[in-house]
Amino acid sequence: MLVDRFNRGINYLRISITDRCNLHCIYCMPPYRESKLKHKEILRYEEMLRIVRIAIKLGINKIRLTGGEPFVRKGIQGFMPMLAALNGLDDVSLTTNGVYLKDNLDMLKEAGIKRINVSIDSLEREKYRLITRFDYFNKVWEGIEKARDMGFYPIKLNVVTMKGINDDEILDFGRLAIEQPYHIRFIECMPVGFQADSPAFIPNSEIEKTLSNGCGPLIPVLPGQNDGPAKRYRFDGSKGEIGFISPISHSFCQDCNRLRLTANGMFLPCLLSNREVDIKDPLRRGCLDDELIEVFLKAVNLKPKCHALNLDNHQMVQRKMCSIGG
Repeated sequence: MLVDRFNRGINYLRISITDRCNLHCIYCMPPYRESKLKHKEILRYEEMLRIVRIAIKLGINKIRLTGGEPFVRKGIQGFMPMLAALNGLDDVSLTTNGVYLKDNLDMLKEAGIKRINVSIDSLEREKYRLITRFDYFNKVWEGIEKARDMGFYPIKLNVVTMKGINDDEILDFGRLAIEQPYHIRFIECMPVGFQADSPAFIPNSEIEKTLSNGCGPLIPVLPGQNDGPAKRYRFDGSKGEIGFISPISHSFCQDCNRLRLTANGMFLPCLLSNREVDIKDPLRRGCLDDELIEVFLKAVNLKPKCHALNLDNHQMVQRKMCSIGG
């Protein structure tokens, strides 16, 4: 297994396959129109597959596809089954905004994908439109319900909670976890890119208190083998779960097991840092696998002990969340 300087095993690679998205969420994309990567700047699918094969040799056994929005990239319906079929991967999943989920569930099922994360920050149609700037709530919810009926499990619903915007729906999401087999994940709004000075941040400790008072005691759930950083809970008798991902108020850097690969071929040793390592250029120069392994090792060795967001002299993260995939 890949091991960094701080003795953390690295077995998880998140791959952003595109920086494009069909939504324009207020915490993810700036209000102004941004230029997107040109086609030639984006890693080709065959390049991604080569990177993953090398990653498997180094001990990576968990892959998650992100974006932008993965389903807006042409050809994903052919790429996803090829990725899932690679020997050595224990877990392949994706994070989607759900707009095109319903139309792709059969493909995901045939590819052997079982777990899906859907980003959905409101259960109210009008508020969803306010946050995403598009009126796709009904379409997204139809996809989530169809995924449930087809046996996908777990279906994780990612909720970025923002003060004064959707924090009045905390109990609605809690009740949803009681009534349905969804895993609700409350994610702290991160100060990345144009959101660096956002007043919307709410620590998950406040959300936990609201849920405990309104829905009942939160019972801890033991972590699974392929779990991420979420602290998991359930309510007595609930069909689903609650999880808290708290990168700001309760850093989980000491357990970080991941690298990120951007759509334009940059390894990010840490989401909340400006450091990056280029693997696209060596790929396209015809480097051998041994040379590409050295790029992996360089990226792993650049992983910091912890992010610096809570330090007075930290640098603002320049990337936009839409180009990283979270």
